[in-house]
Amino acid sequence: MDMEKIKDLILTFSKQRDWDKFHNPKNLAMALSVETAELIEIFQWLNEEQSLNLDKSKKEHLEEEIADIAVYLLRICYSQNIDLEKAIISKMKKNIIKYPLHDKNGQKIAYGKKN
Repeated sequence: MDMEKIKDLILTFSKQRDWDKFHNPKNLAMALSVETAELIEIFQWLNEEQSLNLDKSKKEHLEEEIADIAVYLLRICYSQNIDLEKAIISKMKKNIIKYPLHDKNGQKIAYGKKN
């Protein structure tokens, strides 16, 4: 994934339409919430098997909503000078501590060790 290409595409698209004045973090977060709800709507009322086997039309819709979510999320990152890769790595390190591995007996497993 070429993140610089994606960033240029998103920022150019927005600038050409003079949308930057509307794309403050608050508005972007609200738009992100709406797009997330649209993602949820795709799966509403589906059982697990149906949700794992979307037809072509629903899969295309899913891809579009995921793209919308990603665009808004990245716009928030750009507006706040957040390096998404670094943020994810940092958060995953915290998650490793917060959610330790457990063996079949429920005992914590030291990070990096296997059963």
